[in-house]
Amino acid sequence: PGGRLPPLSGRVYGRRWLVLLLFSLLSFAQGLVWNTWGPIQNSARLAFGFSGWDIALLVFWGPIGFAPCFFFMWLMDKKGLRVTVLLTSSLMVLGAGLRCVPVSDIEIRKKLIHGGQLLNGLAGPTVMNAAPFLSTTWFSPDERATATAIASLLNSLGSAAAFLVGPLVVPPPNGTAHLLSHSNTQHIKDRIEAMLYAEFGMVSLIFSAALAYFPSRPPFPPSVAAASQRLSYRRSFCRLLSNFRFLMIALAYAIPLGVFSGWSGVLDLILTPIHVSQVDAGWIGFWSIVGGCVVGIAMARFADFIRGMLKFILLLLLSGATLASTWFTLTCLTTVTHLPLTTATLYTSCILLGIFLNSSVPIFFELFVETVYPVPEGISCGVVTFLSNVFMGVLLFFLTFYHTEFSWFNWCLPGSCLLSLLLILCFRESYDRLYLDVVVSV
Repeated sequence: PGGRLPPLSGRVYGRRWLVLLLFSLLSFAQGLVWNTWGPIQNSARLAFGFSGWDIALLVFWGPIGFAPCFFFMWLMDKKGLRVTVLLTSSLMVLGAGLRCVPVSDIEIRKKLIHGGQLLNGLAGPTVMNAAPFLSTTWFSPDERATATAIASLLNSLGSAAAFLVGPLVVPPPNGTAHLLSHSNTQHIKDRIEAMLYAEFGMVSLIFSAALAYFPSRPPFPPSVAAASQRLSYRRSFCRLLSNFRFLMIALAYAIPLGVFSGWSGVLDLILTPIHVSQVDAGWIGFWSIVGGCVVGIAMARFADFIRGMLKFILLLLLSGATLASTWFTLTCLTTVTHLPLTTATLYTSCILLGIFLNSSVPIFFELFVETVYPVPEGISCGVVTFLSNVFMGVLLFFLTFYHTEFSWFNWCLPGSCLLSLLLILCFRESYDRLYLDVVVSV
């Protein structure tokens, strides 16, 4: 009795919501800083002399930051969440600080901004991969999908906030070049500077909170799966690379989400040729991601209540994404298709696309973990997000060379969604982790 341990399942702690909140805020801030420049690209060109290539590269630092992804997976597996989160948040503080260094030489300033974006990109592997690991470590089986959804989707919500904050804080340049006075240019630059300082302050505050309180794990595990032994780092990779079913759903996730991330990061560039203003492009991007976050959390809550439905949910979401992306692409080709090109149709198609694709992220994550259990959650999700960033990086790499015409970029969206839908249709689902929790705990 004196040394008796509590049961492995059903032991949850109220502080789990505080841990989830801190991680989610960190994830939100990383997405916000990453997407700083796309929504205000016209103003940034004027204030800092950025070219189209610069704007694409500032977004490109996100996928480049995934290069040490496997190091962060190893760190999470060996050292736990606290060490990984503190290292990640310190990189974000340093990156946000670099962008604020007041250097008069514009070329040096541009290099510091690029360096800051790279350091923020290095935080990407943790904020995008750790959600399932956190939910398994702290939450019971009937809350896991919801916790995964909140932790993973807040990164996208941060990107959405940039679409809102950027155009509201930073005024667009005047329409005519000869009307641009020095005072107007200086005003735009001052507003950008104020936004960079505010983002630095926010990131520093989150880092301080995590330093003060962010435990690696609860005193007792909340489920049998959380307490069970996992495969080693090396054996996990062997298991993943030899599991054909995992490779199928990894591609089903990585291709459309990678394409969509790259596309949404330069949405303003894509919509400018069809005479959509910077502010309208910002609102379209904002509502598409916010809608995805809301629906994604709702879908995850549904998956927690009715278990074993992950494949069915993904089929519905990817079917919707294929139809919405096709509608958007055909609308942009209005001279060929003669479809009405209005603000309403652009808003509707983009928002639906964002809702369907963003809300699929936590469902995919839960399916990865169930399929390859007992591979650690951080490793399985790390591999697929690394793949997603590879596809995003390839797409943005081509964009740096072919950034004058975007119809090829738009056609990548429905093609990737359709391919993902076909892969999910052929996939045979299994729930190994859920089976362990339900059967062993009973």
